[in-house]
Amino acid sequence: MGSQSFTVNSRGKSAKEAYQNAVDNAEAEYGHQQGYSGAINSTPGFRDVTKEYKASRRDLNKYISERIDQLTKFQGAECICIREPKTNSNKIKSQVEHIVEKGTKKWVLKYVAQSHYKGKLGSFDTKGDAVKAARKYTEETGNSSYVEMQKILENGNTITAKITYKKSSNESSGEYIFYGWASC
Repeated sequence: MGSQSFTVNSRGKSAKEAYQNAVDNAEAEYGHQQGYSGAINSTPGFRDVTKEYKASRRDLNKYISERIDQLTKFQGAECICIREPKTNSNKIKSQVEHIVEKGTKKWVLKYVAQSHYKGKLGSFDTKGDAVKAARKYTEETGNSSYVEMQKILENGNTITAKITYKKSSNESSGEYIFYGWASC
């Protein structure tokens, strides 16, 4: 088992989000490889060194090159913010769409057979039918099941409002560069 150096750019609302995005991208590209991909997903985390970098007044590439020479694979990645994120400056950051359906709503009591493993097994008018379905499932699979009472809307939509994020016109993700050594 060795190690190799890496440098990767990533975007996010924060360094933590950018790191997770970079890890997810490396997982997708290289797979997990049991922690030895040689990419950022093999690191134990990261440390933000933006303040140290700015205080050094060094060229970015020279700074990273010098830091890589000093780091080991056990220290995790280092991160420098190269473009600050711009946060949402809107006073109200969400919008609501109300969904109105004509007519009356009728709720009915149903007995729902469920399993932690499979989820919903069926919805029944009587408890006896639900228990019968749950017992059949448990006897066939060996997995536990249960019956739960639920009120279900007979006709129509149960969603009464949709809330969506309202992005600011100047909002943008930050840009971060991660570097270090990873196991391979």
